Amino acid sequence: MQQEYIEFPAAGEVHPIPGANTRHPYQHQLEAIKALDCMDSEKNNYSTLLVLPTGGGKTYTASTWLMRHALDKEKKILWLAHRQTLLDQAAESFQKFAFSTEIPHISSFRYRIVSGSSNHDKTINIQPSDNLLIISKDSIGRKSNLDRLDSWLANENEIFLVIDEAHHSTAKTYRRVIDYVKNKVLNVKLIGLTATPFRTAENEQGLLALIYKDGIVDGKLRENDIGIVYKIDLKELINRQILSHPHFETYYTDEEYGVGIGISALESIQHLDTLPPDIAQEIAESGPRNKLIVDTYLKKASEYGQTIVFAVSIVHAIALSKLFNKAGVKAEYIVSTIKDGITGATIGQKDINERIERYKTGKVQVLINVNILTEGIDLPMTKTVFLARPTVSTILMTQMIGRALRGTKAGGTSMAYIVSFVDKWNDHIAWVSPDTIFVGDGNTFVDNDTEYQKRDIRLIAISKLEEFADILNDAIDTTALEAVPFSERIPVGMYAFQYQTEEGVDFSCQVMVYNSTREAYDKMMKSLPALFSDINVDEEFLSEATLTKLEMACRSCFFSSDMVPPYDHNDIRHIISYYAQKESEPNFYTFDQIDRSKLDVQAIANTIWDEDMGQKRKKEYLDELWDGSDDNLLQLFFGKKIYFLKMVDIELLKISDPQIYGYRANVVKDKYPIEKFSLTKIREINPKLESELREGTFKKANVSDGYVCARCGKTFKDRKFLQVDHIIPMNQGGLSVLDNLQILCRKCNAVKSDKIEGTT
Repeated sequence: MQQEYIEFPAAGEVHPIPGANTRHPYQHQLEAIKALDCMDSEKNNYSTLLVLPTGGGKTYTASTWLMRHALDKEKKILWLAHRQTLLDQAAESFQKFAFSTEIPHISSFRYRIVSGSSNHDKTINIQPSDNLLIISKDSIGRKSNLDRLDSWLANENEIFLVIDEAHHSTAKTYRRVIDYVKNKVLNVKLIGLTATPFRTAENEQGLLALIYKDGIVDGKLRENDIGIVYKIDLKELINRQILSHPHFETYYTDEEYGVGIGISALESIQHLDTLPPDIAQEIAESGPRNKLIVDTYLKKASEYGQTIVFAVSIVHAIALSKLFNKAGVKAEYIVSTIKDGITGATIGQKDINERIERYKTGKVQVLINVNILTEGIDLPMTKTVFLARPTVSTILMTQMIGRALRGTKAGGTSMAYIVSFVDKWNDHIAWVSPDTIFVGDGNTFVDNDTEYQKRDIRLIAISKLEEFADILNDAIDTTALEAVPFSERIPVGMYAFQYQTEEGVDFSCQVMVYNSTREAYDKMMKSLPALFSDINVDEEFLSEATLTKLEMACRSCFFSSDMVPPYDHNDIRHIISYYAQKESEPNFYTFDQIDRSKLDVQAIANTIWDEDMGQKRKKEYLDELWDGSDDNLLQLFFGKKIYFLKMVDIELLKISDPQIYGYRANVVKDKYPIEKFSLTKIREINPKLESELREGTFKKANVSDGYVCARCGKTFKDRKFLQVDHIIPMNQGGLSVLDNLQILCRKCNAVKSDKIEGTT
């Protein structure tokens, strides 16, 4: 049988994009780049911090600078972070901004993303030819894994080591990696990226000072308490409209907590920022307090817009989510990838990503989280944060506030609402007030409503076109779509339907259909009865495993990755969920009644070009089209004028320079044989093969009275307590083939996983 190779986005080769980067750095980013230039020219090895507030573009600034100073000079980069989303964000930045003007002396560079995620690579696959290694600190920081860097570091006399969210670099794992690299390479250029370098604990400030020693003060290199190459404060970025003006609101709950609290609990709060479990549960289950939070949002929903809520605990997040949805506000919660002992709720990284994506696309208005959305995730559509949990940590408060501070020049809002819910507490606890973040160190801020103008956002009148408006949004990279004729980017229709979740919540869906996806949806709809019959499904509420199996079957049979505009795999899941309840395909509504000639942006651009309109005449012409029509179809379609103007400019660019969108994809992803992927990943790619491997492994372990655990030798009557495991772990080169798979009981698998990284 011919070996199956699968494209693997976590490793590959990046080729320069012809021309120059059309995104111009902000002034503070240029200043930071100049400071890094100074540091790099003065010292062969250094350790320094780049401090930019949340929303200030740390990743963009660092990646574009490193392309010139490291990759273009054939120097290697080791980029460390502690979250998978941070790794993906870094890789995307290097790929997206790899213009030929940034890397003029090389024809390409190789990258690899490594973490415990099935979407990322493993340490054993690190190659000496990799130029950019983006890796989680937990994957490489284990003592048993550090030597995986040896061949990659061999013969290197200079390396750039980047620590993302560098205030975490005082942790033992980070320090172990830093020391290991320094022992292997003569010149290590260590750059820490952070929005908040100063910890509340004095001993951690001391540790940071031990790691980062080199700074620049008044344009001159010098060692100071904590080495900072460049820093800009919040107030300055607000004045430059890169960050939003914060508007503080405080609501008092009249709830009292911590009366008679013991010394150990006080120390836990003050030093660890951890609420005692009994108090956390009391807050989470407070009906009046939770009602106040939801009612506050309902009173000003149009002003608050998309909102992130910081909750006390998993129980609290779930309770608030239910209350918001019951009140008619679409809300979801995200928590860490653990199973909560009280509620039994489990949410994995895939679930988190999907819920965040629904928030990004406007399908979710309120996103409730527990310590997840504090770092690294770019959500510029967020206008409001609700602080429903207290904190004594200045760093955490800064991060929470930062979620809503993306300014208009950075694709966000002109004003951000910071809404605090304040309880009565023991006077000895020094809770941080959000407005104090803007006081001191040049951040003094005066809250004055007359200083800012509210962003005029007109909700799209035709809700079925909301998804298309999102595709046109400046905050989303639509380069691939821009190369497609504009008429092909107008939906030809939509599936509109509603189904119930298992919790009894009505879920409304509008699935946009384009010329690129119409045939695929038609074929899928006709095949749904057979698909359900083949796997003998008759449940009204599908399990996650069944839903994923049906979704993957539809994607592999009907949809391809090169559809532009693309399909959304979540839309497929919604249609399958609807069919499971209704046993019929959803209604399809065509947009044939729309007069498409009034939406012909290509024709509008041609008129401007042919008549050689100057800027003044062009503006008058576009204003007439936008405001002058009786039915205002352009306004209904685009929603915001900026989308309309942007699309006209894109079409004008195509006319003036027809070759500008004629580029090829600049990222060539590696292809791996399918057996190099985990069973979880194989299930996504080829559900049939995964099933064959799983069933074959159980068949090997089958005896007359059940299944035998390969480790302890016990026999189990059914599969409930058994798991499929790799004999040679994947992180040690093991493959997902039948000869390398065995059955272990949960206890034996847990023991093995504690000792060896990479088990299934």
